[in-house]
Amino acid sequence: MDINWRKNLYIIWAAQLIAMIGMSMVIPFLPLFVKDLGVTEITEVKRWSGLVVSGVFITAFIATPIWGWLGDRIGKKKMVLRAIFGLAISQFLIGLSQDVYQLFIFRMVQGALSGFIAASLALVSANTPKENSGYAIGFLASSTAAGNLLGPFVGGLLADAFGYRNVFFITSALCLASGILVLFFVKEINRTQNTDGNVLDNYRFVSKHLQLKYAMLLLMISAAAISMIQPLFALFIEQKIDGSPYLATITGSIFGVMGLFQVISSSFWGKLNDKSEIRKNIIFALTGAGLGYALHIVTIGVWELIPIRALLGLCIGGVLPSLFSFINKCIPHHRKGGVIGIASSFTMLGNLLGPLSSGYIASVTSIKFVFVLSGVILASSSIIAYKKLVVPPEARRELSPKEKAEIKEEIARTMNN
Repeated sequence: MDINWRKNLYIIWAAQLIAMIGMSMVIPFLPLFVKDLGVTEITEVKRWSGLVVSGVFITAFIATPIWGWLGDRIGKKKMVLRAIFGLAISQFLIGLSQDVYQLFIFRMVQGALSGFIAASLALVSANTPKENSGYAIGFLASSTAAGNLLGPFVGGLLADAFGYRNVFFITSALCLASGILVLFFVKEINRTQNTDGNVLDNYRFVSKHLQLKYAMLLLMISAAAISMIQPLFALFIEQKIDGSPYLATITGSIFGVMGLFQVISSSFWGKLNDKSEIRKNIIFALTGAGLGYALHIVTIGVWELIPIRALLGLCIGGVLPSLFSFINKCIPHHRKGGVIGIASSFTMLGNLLGPLSSGYIASVTSIKFVFVLSGVILASSSIIAYKKLVVPPEARRELSPKEKAEIKEEIARTMNN
């Protein structure tokens, strides 16, 4: 079992890295692709750019819990394959878009069909020994961070070399390759199925579980607080180096520092979650991230931001993985796919609300105020974590010899099928 869960983890990590590079490399030039599709008025470009970015989150918020529930019924590997091949299809369709309306519709299709991160997280958490689940979730999160770090750089190079439209076709091919990798090399070790109930039952389960409710709330709040800075970061840097011909390069470099340290720290936080109380780790991560955002406003030049962005990456690398590790330890095996799907949908909701709210807040206050607000939200969230996030005793107990024997028998049956 030890070899199999590790092999699954490493293959899923590689597949997710490829998929995330492909996904993140199309985001920076989406507004330029909107212009290529015939939208020339700058106000309309901004409006449609916001819509095509948000379209994915709208449908994914609705669809992800449904796919998670279905994974508990028919198998989590099948949901990973559905997600990655669905992503390949949607990217190919986006590349065929002839106008901005088709682009928006195909982005909605992407949100409805994909959900690869949630599916892979459910598969890994369900097929990893409980004592190693924190490490596995943290390690898997590092592939997302690495993909988001490398994607924009790779996407820029490919867009300049082959054109915007062809990048979507390249992304589709990358996702197809990831799906083939999972199809042939990942084995679902534990196929315990939940044939009872429906999606609403998973929501009822979460609503009756105090710790899960607050964990979901923290996922949404922290995702919103982190994502609300992203649309404003380039403008924040521009204020510090007004007139520099290297604005894009400097902005990308400073922004990438956080991603680099997020990649480095994710596995560390995962191992820490297996060895110590997750609640404490969440508190430290939220407090450190809040401090990191608040410190942005005391800098004068851009290079002072490097250690602050490093601190931010180290702490943010522990926020979402630790929250997902906490959720994983609070749910029974037969509900993992469904509940993790709900958790992912709350994260997506935060990613949707953050950028939408930050533009309005910055317009009536200032960009610096948004940094402070984000820091206060994250630091204040640590209070909720301290008071409400306590792993129930049944989630912390060791398995009995009988339970371990039953798991071994289930694994043996699975390997023989």
